[in-house]
Amino acid sequence: MNKAYLYVVITALLFGTMEVSCKIGGNDLDPFQLTFLRFLIGALVLLPFAVKQMKSRGVRLTGRDLLELTGVGILGVTISMSLFQISVMMCNASTVSVLICVNPFFTMVFAHFLTSEKLNGSKLVILAVALAGIMFMFRPWDIQEGNSWGGMLLMVVAALFFGLYTVLGKVSQEKLGPFAQTSISFLLGSAALLVIMLIMGRPVAAGVADNVPIILYTGVMVTGLGYYCYFKAIELADAATGSFAFFLKPAIAPVIAVIVLHETILWNTVAGIVLVLIASLLNILYRRKLADQAASEKARAARDNK
Repeated sequence: MNKAYLYVVITALLFGTMEVSCKIGGNDLDPFQLTFLRFLIGALVLLPFAVKQMKSRGVRLTGRDLLELTGVGILGVTISMSLFQISVMMCNASTVSVLICVNPFFTMVFAHFLTSEKLNGSKLVILAVALAGIMFMFRPWDIQEGNSWGGMLLMVVAALFFGLYTVLGKVSQEKLGPFAQTSISFLLGSAALLVIMLIMGRPVAAGVADNVPIILYTGVMVTGLGYYCYFKAIELADAATGSFAFFLKPAIAPVIAVIVLHETILWNTVAGIVLVLIASLLNILYRRKLADQAASEKARAARDNK
């Protein structure tokens, strides 16, 4: 369990640098280009673990699997993360870093309509606290310097699509495993993005040679190693433990933005961060309660069958 929490902390630190590193990289690279490169590299970093996981499970990819993975890859990479990168360049990194963390709450809403996991009183309270956090981050009565309405709305849409990616990806993840589902969907989503970039005439290789360090950092460290540590935390403990990384990230990322980019954190940002942290903690505790109840019921059923 201690090792699991070490992976959680590493995940939070790596994901906590995501917005700052993407903002730095976005100064010289096209937003679609940086998104394509970082998810292509991240997918390749995860690929050996994906192959190993599929072999251990004895599963082979079918045409239907590839179709489903292409769909979720387009949602998660082609749409969500492209919008994320555009938003990063239109807003303060500290603002985007908190807004993207609301995607688990959108996952709740999509799960209500697409799965058997229905909304209840506890989930509605969590959603209300998260929405209040978003409102404070927006500060519609007086938008903070460095932010824009367009950028913040794009980030919420990006979080919404990533929430949908998470829900729809659960089916293939249960069959293939998290490493395989994530790596392959990232590869296919990157391929779809590449096609769009070529159609739009967006740069693919231009400027890459001058920005190798930041491209490798966002691809290898943030996307590749970040997801590796997240999945290892879940593997060694459980999903609720792994989720603590997303509880820590909203607290870590704004501090990094202040140190590296010299951004200013105002009172509304602090209020928004606190509310999102509270919502995240409530979500984690709720999921842990459900997991404990399921474990107790399973143990009780095992005793009854003896």
